[in-house]
Amino acid sequence: MPFISPEIEYIENSNNTIRYLEHGWPSKLCRWHAHEEFELHLVTSSHGRCFIGDYIGEFQAGALFLTGPNVPHNWITDKSYRKKIPIRDMLLQFKFQNINHFLQAFPEFQEIRTTLNMARSGIEFIGYDEKLAHDFLVKVRDSNGPKRVFAFLSFLMSVHDHKDKKILSTSMISQPEDGSKYMRIANIIDYISKNFAEDISLTQAADMTGMSIASFARNFQKVTGKKFVEFVNRIRIGEACSLLYLSDKQISTICYDVGFQNLANFNRHFIKIKKMTPTAYRNLARHELSENKKIEHVS
Repeated sequence: MPFISPEIEYIENSNNTIRYLEHGWPSKLCRWHAHEEFELHLVTSSHGRCFIGDYIGEFQAGALFLTGPNVPHNWITDKSYRKKIPIRDMLLQFKFQNINHFLQAFPEFQEIRTTLNMARSGIEFIGYDEKLAHDFLVKVRDSNGPKRVFAFLSFLMSVHDHKDKKILSTSMISQPEDGSKYMRIANIIDYISKNFAEDISLTQAADMTGMSIASFARNFQKVTGKKFVEFVNRIRIGEACSLLYLSDKQISTICYDVGFQNLANFNRHFIKIKKMTPTAYRNLARHELSENKKIEHVS
């Protein structure tokens, strides 16, 4: 079965730096797609499965997500919902260059970059107050001019300050600014993303950055939110996920292609990260994304 590629969405240019959208279910807007804008997304009704990059997980009403540029995503409501839902999603879209100009002008807001970098892999804000998110979104929706921007920034700061952030996909984290200590970590992330099938040790990675092992391990976890070995395994499992629905390769072949040395170890890490077996992941991704394609055609 061929890979179900995300539809690339091009958003019309406008004078507004922040785009507000809301829609129901089913909707033509609910599809496997990607765009260059960040998206801060509240699911207001129903439950089902979310697809963000290579991540497959559950969502409930009140779930709040932030996806970065070009991270494909979709939320599929469970089939138990027989009736149409008038408003299922409320969301904001904004471009990196716009927020980057603001951060450069106001250094006091630089800390937001941490959350924006994490969003390159998709974030779920676990336990974020649904009413608070709804009120922020309504305020942005109903405001204009500077008040709209201030409302948006208040929401962005609020989610940034939220402690329980869950990184979802293994998509590569964007490179920080040149000259920062994080640039060397970003280069290692890039190296791992391209050479995941190789035997990459913590010592080797530290040597490549010119840091001590302890300093590298500390800074790597600060940037990625993961320990080094855990991150390498997530990259490998993420590549395996792509191969599972991109190709018809045997699972044993995929195991070695992505850098694992034996099938048992591969299966153990896959289940730990994805909460399902490789076979279940392949079947679920193909079935549910294909079913959603059918819904789009009839809606």
